[in-house]
Amino acid sequence: MLGGAVAVAAAAVTGIGAGPASARAGHVPDIWTEFAKAPFTHPQIPYVGRAGSRRAARPDRPSRVLRAESYGAVADATTDSAPAINRALAAAGRAGGGTVLLGEGTYRIDDLIHIGHDDVVLKGAGSTRTKLYATRNLTELIGVYGSRYGGDKSSWSWAGGLIWLCPADRFRTLTDAIRARAWPFEGWTGNRRDEWRTLTTVAPARRGSWSVTVADADGLRSGDLVLLRLADDADHTLLEHMAGGGPGPEAYFWDDKTKLTSYVPYEWPVRIAAVRGTRVTFERPLPLDVRPEWDPRLTTHVTALTGAGVEGLTLEAVETPQSPHLLDKGYNGVALQCTYDCLIDDVTVWNVDNGFGFVAASASTLRRTRVGGRGAHHPYFCREGSHDNLVEDFAIEGRTVPAPSGTQLHGINVEGLSSSNVWSRGRMEMGTFDSHRGMPFANVRTDITVNNNGRHGGDASAGPLFGARFTHWNIRVTNERAGLMKIDGLAPYSATVGVNTVREFDQTDVPDFTGDLNSRLELYGTTDEVRPRNLYEAQQDLRLG
Repeated sequence: MLGGAVAVAAAAVTGIGAGPASARAGHVPDIWTEFAKAPFTHPQIPYVGRAGSRRAARPDRPSRVLRAESYGAVADATTDSAPAINRALAAAGRAGGGTVLLGEGTYRIDDLIHIGHDDVVLKGAGSTRTKLYATRNLTELIGVYGSRYGGDKSSWSWAGGLIWLCPADRFRTLTDAIRARAWPFEGWTGNRRDEWRTLTTVAPARRGSWSVTVADADGLRSGDLVLLRLADDADHTLLEHMAGGGPGPEAYFWDDKTKLTSYVPYEWPVRIAAVRGTRVTFERPLPLDVRPEWDPRLTTHVTALTGAGVEGLTLEAVETPQSPHLLDKGYNGVALQCTYDCLIDDVTVWNVDNGFGFVAASASTLRRTRVGGRGAHHPYFCREGSHDNLVEDFAIEGRTVPAPSGTQLHGINVEGLSSSNVWSRGRMEMGTFDSHRGMPFANVRTDITVNNNGRHGGDASAGPLFGARFTHWNIRVTNERAGLMKIDGLAPYSATVGVNTVREFDQTDVPDFTGDLNSRLELYGTTDEVRPRNLYEAQQDLRLG
């Protein structure tokens, strides 16, 4: 019944009728027809129809409103309003949630803004009407955030924000560790994985299943947020599975990829939709198989920040030259760390080192966001096991000043076993699709126009650029550079659909895996739009479960 319903829905979305795809309007690829028949288990295209936040649809959102001016904020561009804004946000948190309003004008902030409690939203009058003007960077405010891998790299190059959404307890742990020059507690369980309690073990299940059988469901309830944890075995069969399996991944040498293996166990946060006996149903289908050799279990985790957000404002940092590569000071925009079901809407960041970031963040949305000004290292980053996030209606503006020598530009970044994330309806005047090694998998970029002039990064110890089921769908490359756009020769079990004619120049990569990659290329070189135009939106129309 499910398969039949999905096929009917696909026909409604695409106008598909009977007969071969080539006879149906000429723009519907065969791979879409296949996917619509088996959306949760397709070998090349991941199911991402449930990516992103559902906060806006929640009927029980707190209606409480607090005005930042009542706590001392002044929109005069000279008074430091950070203490007042943070007091208002903390008061909303103590009250059980609410919206902190900022009026029109410019609010100077000499400290970062922290949202650390559920259901707290910072809301301006609109990104063109309310501005936060940030005068200091995270190195000045917190300290040097060094790398866990040693050296003089600044972790402010890929973490932290001058607006930072992070659970209060986790935030204190992070900042205390940074000030003590110790590597802080990152990820969903980070370097304290042994502290988290097992709720139950999990029986084998297949990728795409919505339900699993558990050994003990007594402590599980509908609505609970749990971690599904999968450890790897000595033969690295979990990593091979993430890469699609088969001869290529089996021949790959994993043992010296120390940065990659530090991301394992794979941790997938998911909310329980129903518990019936020992059968547990999730709100999303499994992104991977569950096999006994990976010691599958549901565990506790750091308390996630849920229902929080930022809306309707611009964060502008004082203009300074962009720092040399990996020495960022931390003029960063908005960071979401250990968030679940959070929303950023109508927010612009300007003159930042790094724009918007997901760090161990899941099921959250960036909507109508923009990065501009003097140029950023990572306009968007997604790392440390971030899953099921959505970035839609986004823009990376061209630089307002030339890039200093020694700097680096990435683009829309994903790494660190992050999976099932979506970038949709984007305009990139610079940057690239930065798959930053760390073998991210099952991610989708769709309906994006890009001037492909950035470069990807990634240490060799982080392993492959791509895992399985990466999909690029309806991508318009204005400078015709192929790198990281046309991925049928790089990514295993991938799909490249509806990309204009491109050619290799500048950074040229070779596949990490040997042999047949089992990748798909359709509607390459066409000037017409692929149908459906947007893969994520089409999957939403198929959303069942």
